[in-house]
Amino acid sequence: MPLNVRKVAVNLAVLCFFILSIITMISGLSPFTCCKRAIAGAVIIYIAAGITVRLINMILVDAMISKKIEQLGNSESSQKKKDKTGR
Repeated sequence: MPLNVRKVAVNLAVLCFFILSIITMISGLSPFTCCKRAIAGAVIIYIAAGITVRLINMILVDAMISKKIEQLGNSESSQKKKDKTGR
């Protein structure tokens, strides 16, 4: 169930690259300046998205583990109750 870190980060970085390129071209800057700013923004978004997705994955995995532990605890306690009442 965890998310693919690289795929999400690359998709967001590419989207950011094109958005920043369009915004800087509309503002009338030179193509070289547009490219530099778009690449810098894409790199920053790639790093931020990677960190964010890793944190989300940690939360998801922790929730899955907690749920499984809770399910195992409930099944063991119900089994103990059945053993006590069955005797």
